[in-house]
Amino acid sequence: MESPDVLEKEIKALIVESLALEDIRPDEIETDAPLFVEGLGLDSIDALELAMALEERYGVTVEDDPEQNQRIFASVKSLAEFVREGAGKKARQ
Repeated sequence: MESPDVLEKEIKALIVESLALEDIRPDEIETDAPLFVEGLGLDSIDALELAMALEERYGVTVEDDPEQNQRIFASVKSLAEFVREGAGKKARQ
């Protein structure tokens, strides 16, 4: 599996690409900054788009659990952890 920095950079690029954020470059997104409300200011529609992009790119599925999803989508760092955990589960199957 990729190093955390590489995966986090990929996820930042995926966020910009999948949400068509024209005025933000991936390197401007802080790894630990909130993605919703403060930080990037994403909304629930953005979360759905991002969830679909993560599933397509990394094969991870976001379940319909609001509390868990709030943790997963808290920051780029938490998204990277979710992707790494999902990849680990697939490897064990």
